[in-house]
Amino acid sequence: MLLDKSEKIAVDSRTPKYLQVVNLILEEIEKGKLKIGDRIPSINETSFDFLLSRDTVEKAYNELRDRGIITSVRGKGFYISSTNMGNKPKVLLLFNKLSSYKKIIYYSIVETLGSNATVDLHIHHYNRNLLEDLLEQNLGKYNYYVLAPHFFDSNGHPESAYDLIKRIPKEKLLILDRAVKDHENEFPGVYQDFAKDIFEVLESGISHLRKYQRLILVFPKGDLYPVEIMDGFKRFCFFHDFKNLIVDGVDDDEPLDAGDCHIVLAESDLVNIVKKSREQLLRLGREVGVISYNDTPLKEILADGITTISTDFHSMGKSIAEQIIGKEDRIPIKNPFRMTLRKSL
Repeated sequence: MLLDKSEKIAVDSRTPKYLQVVNLILEEIEKGKLKIGDRIPSINETSFDFLLSRDTVEKAYNELRDRGIITSVRGKGFYISSTNMGNKPKVLLLFNKLSSYKKIIYYSIVETLGSNATVDLHIHHYNRNLLEDLLEQNLGKYNYYVLAPHFFDSNGHPESAYDLIKRIPKEKLLILDRAVKDHENEFPGVYQDFAKDIFEVLESGISHLRKYQRLILVFPKGDLYPVEIMDGFKRFCFFHDFKNLIVDGVDDDEPLDAGDCHIVLAESDLVNIVKKSREQLLRLGREVGVISYNDTPLKEILADGITTISTDFHSMGKSIAEQIIGKEDRIPIKNPFRMTLRKSL
């Protein structure tokens, strides 16, 4: 059976062309024009009829086959195997950890997808071997794979795990939270640029930072924070001539020095600084400054408000989901990163 060629493929649509082909066939099924057992045109026929590349049509047919809508018979072609429109795309999330921030991303993805897809979640815990096991168990079972490619070598430097990542079909892969090292523009998805983000966000608050004599970045060891944050911090201090220091924690026995502004990643260090400032009668935002990485509702009310620098985790999850359902172009997208100014600065 020929497809209805009066239905045009929109060149300027935000919906990818292959998804338009998928939707066209699903509409033919919904209208009753295609039934179980009906043969659909070959890849070459559909490519010719709709002026599409063969790769685009093949991608559409693979999507339909993954959903169980069509089946291929060697030497004969493609046939409708199911008219059950309830076959939803399956999405596998492969997160590095399940922190409070990753939960925000997870719930944003699920909320945005709604009833349009089913979502499963696995955690690879920064472990290449575990990721490899998860891929061996799940490749071919899902329509989309959303991967947070946070991997580090023995010295704590970012590692790409590219050899594993490229096992996932490119048209089914979306990266999340950080780009794949040395392949930053290769995969669609949503990422943070940690070095550029901290450099630019500190520049946005430079008038407030100038009242402090020294900037201190509290960067814990062993917690697998992106080292690019240190790189961006050092570059900012060099370009804008700030005295600076990088430490791996807030020592319980060391007092705070008036005139210092601390940029902290771990919430335990934030709590220590707030406690010390109270004990030493140093006013936050006056004698000492505090900027905390990643915003939470608690930081809004703690000590009359903690200034934060943070990506928008809800936006990140929403953007990933919209790339999955075709409402947003599948390209690498840098997620928003901003400073929320409060009394601690």
